[in-house]
Amino acid sequence: MMTIIAAFAGAIWGAYLAKKRGGNKKDIAQYAVSSAMVFGLFAMVVSIILLRFI
Repeated sequence: MMTIIAAFAGAIWGAYLAKKRGGNKKDIAQYAVSSAMVFGLFAMVVSIILLRFI
């Protein structure tokens, strides 16, 4: 669940960042997808670490 929420948050943040920098629709989509993947991967690693040690 944490991974999905982090992926959505990353997509929103990436789209906002691309729009703020003046990107077109393709730039906004690319930033959103790449940020979602990075945030989701990071959250997955953190959740695995937490589950292993708790």
